[in-house]
Amino acid sequence: MRLTRPMLALTGAVAVLALAGCGSGGEDANGDGKNAAPVMATGSLEHLAAEVKCEPNMQTDADTIRQAICEKGKEKYVLATFATDRGQREWIETAKDYGGFYLVGRKWVAVGEEKVLEDLRGRLGGDVEEGIDHSAMDHGGGAHPSDGAGEEEGGHSGHSGHGG
Repeated sequence: MRLTRPMLALTGAVAVLALAGCGSGGEDANGDGKNAAPVMATGSLEHLAAEVKCEPNMQTDADTIRQAICEKGKEKYVLATFATDRGQREWIETAKDYGGFYLVGRKWVAVGEEKVLEDLRGRLGGDVEEGIDHSAMDHGGGAHPSDGAGEEEGGHSGHSGHGG
């Protein structure tokens, strides 16, 4: 196949555009030169804790999950690592029923106040997920007074909260 001048010009233009895109100086989609979050951290609970300068207070040390409490000033948060992606996702889906904020990485989760997690995200990467806010649901303001016959006001049959 013979290259003509128009084909060479087009090829050259494509190459210039490709190089211009590659040399953008690391700017993000906003064009401000700052990335939204670092590359997502991975590793053991101890490694992740060291990344955020936490001395972990171990709470659970099992084959499937390791969980510790960390402190950042007056704020506390939970750092957990998981043996499998599936175990992590199942844990998150169950935990989100209790509300709160979750910084989710590859086989790890940090749970705490939103402002604390945003700071952690700057060091560990990950995505912030929000739990379900049950306070927005109309349950009559919390506890359901009983009418004494096992039937609660509002037509709900008796239950012992979210746990059973």
